[in-house]
Amino acid sequence: MKKTILVTASFAACGLAHAQNSVTLYGVVDAGFTYTSNSKGSSQIALTGGNESASRWGLRGSEDLGNGLSAIFTLEAGFNPANGTMGQNGTEFGRQAFVGLSSQTYGTATLGRQYSSQADYVYPLVAGSTWAASGAGYGTHPADLDNLNNSNRINNAVKYQSPTWNGLSFGAFYSFGGQPGSVSRNQIWSVGGGYANGPLTLAAGYLYVNRPNFSFWGDKANDSTTASNIANPIISGYASAGSEHIVAAGAQYVLGNATVSTVYSNTRFANLGSVTVAGLSPNEGAYTGHAAFNSAELNVRYQVTPALMLAVSYDYTNGTGVGNGSAIYHTVDLGATYALSKRTDLYLIGVYQHAAGTDSTGRPAVAAIIGSTPSTGSVQTVVTAGIRQRF
Repeated sequence: MKKTILVTASFAACGLAHAQNSVTLYGVVDAGFTYTSNSKGSSQIALTGGNESASRWGLRGSEDLGNGLSAIFTLEAGFNPANGTMGQNGTEFGRQAFVGLSSQTYGTATLGRQYSSQADYVYPLVAGSTWAASGAGYGTHPADLDNLNNSNRINNAVKYQSPTWNGLSFGAFYSFGGQPGSVSRNQIWSVGGGYANGPLTLAAGYLYVNRPNFSFWGDKANDSTTASNIANPIISGYASAGSEHIVAAGAQYVLGNATVSTVYSNTRFANLGSVTVAGLSPNEGAYTGHAAFNSAELNVRYQVTPALMLAVSYDYTNGTGVGNGSAIYHTVDLGATYALSKRTDLYLIGVYQHAAGTDSTGRPAVAAIIGSTPSTGSVQTVVTAGIRQRF
C-alpha cells in the first residue's frame, strides 16, 4: 500500500492559490531461498533477495502547476534484503533519479537517470517484467544483452514521452556522454513506440550506445573506468566494442485469463577492438569487426484463480561473433505466484538454460543464467521460492 502525503498551500501574496503537492513512498521487499545446480562447478543453496522483483524503495512526487501541467520527480534506490547492501553497485538512487514536467496535452519531459525509451515499450512484454524473476533476472534473455530486463539504467538523460492518441504513443531519449570536447563519446540515444487497443499490444524500439563498457554497463558508482564492467561470459569478451545497437519488437494478446506474448531482439556489438579495456585476454583483445545476437521469446501467463497465476516462457538466443563461430542458448522458465493479499504474494520459479558452441571469450559456451554465478558446464538450473511484499 503506497503512502501518499498531500500538501495544499495558498500563496496569496504571489497570486497563486490552492497549489496541491503529493509525495508517495513506495517499494518492494523480496526474499527467498535459491538453489543453483552448478555455481562455479558446485551446487548451491542460498538466502537471496530480489528473486521475483528487485527490492527497492522510492519517492515519487508531483505538484499541480495548473492548466494540466505538473512538476514531477522520482527517486528510487535498490537494495538486497538478504544482507542490507545497496543495489546497482553502490549507487544511492541507482534505479531512477529524475525530475521534469508532465502535460496532459503535450506529454512528459524528464531529466536524470532513467530507463531507455526502447525498454519502456518492449520490456512489459517479456516474461521478466511480470513474473519471471525480474529482479535477479533469472528468467530474462541471456546476460540481458538486449537490456529488456532493464539491467542498465542510463545517466545524464533527457527523455520525452508522448501522450496516447487512439492507442498510439512514442518516446525519445538522449544521454549526454559528459566528455569535454566530444559530443559523441559515451552518448546513448533511444526511440520507442507502441499501440494498445483492447486485448492487443504492439511495441518496438531501438537503442544506440557509444563505448558500452563504460557508458552503459559501467555507469554505476563503483564500476571501473579502465577495466571490463561486463561479467557474463556470454558477452564479456566484447567489452572493447565501440558501440552497441539493439533493435527489439514484440506483441501481446489477452484471451480470457491467458496472456500470450512474443518478443524478438537483435543486439550487435560493433567496432570491436576500438576501445581500450584493461584485463582482456589476448584472444579478446585481438577482436575486430562485430558480434551479433538474435533472441526470440514466447511466454504465456494464465490466471487460474484471482490469487494463483501460472506461467511459462522459452527463449532462443543465437550469437555469432568474431574468431569463434557461434553459440546457442536455450532458456526455459516456469513460474507460479500465489497472492495472499493485494500487497503480498508467494512465488516458485524454475529456470533451465542449455548452452552450446563457443562463447564471447573464445571458450566452450557455458550456461550462465543472469543473476547467478556462471556454471562450468553447458547446463544450469535455478529454482527459487520466496515471499514478496509491496508497499
